[in-house]
Amino acid sequence: MRRVGDRGWLIAADDPARLAAALRRAYPELEEVVPGHETVLVVGDVAPGEVRPDEIELPPSAEVVLEVVYDGPDLDEVAGLTGLPVDEVVAIHSGTTYTAAFLGGVGPGFAYLVGIDERLVVPRRDEPRTRVPGGTVAVAGPYSGVYPRETPGGWRLLGRTDAVLFDPSRARPSLIDAGDTVRFVPR
Repeated sequence: MRRVGDRGWLIAADDPARLAAALRRAYPELEEVVPGHETVLVVGDVAPGEVRPDEIELPPSAEVVLEVVYDGPDLDEVAGLTGLPVDEVVAIHSGTTYTAAFLGGVGPGFAYLVGIDERLVVPRRDEPRTRVPGGTVAVAGPYSGVYPRETPGGWRLLGRTDAVLFDPSRARPSLIDAGDTVRFVPR
């Protein structure tokens, strides 16, 4: 743990999303608990040593399975960038279990999924698209993700799912929450 500002702490974590969920339950007096890629930011009036992340039992994660039609406009380009045939790109992407590290960025319901196979780590596009349809499955750098709604975006588009990623009328508005595991199944 290291101090951030006058009321915050940054905690390095192997599983930031699940640690954040456990911290929220164990320390309801914390004002903010924000998971990141490799850290959790906690904000509140807590003294050093009061928060003991190593003594907290992590909650189980939910598994979300998404059916995907792998027909994205960047699928051939990803194959070219990785030196892999298209069918192997699909097999690797769909054969990996991802973890939702954190949500946000693109909009409500967008989960940054970590655990991508190193062979599929490709850079963002040089020129972002002005329109990426909701339900589009994509990769960029160390992440995979699914655009929850139509938005501009610069990730490489692999396919699409019919799953509704965000619906504020549901009890759990985001289909994928931080800490969940996600698997993609070719349809």
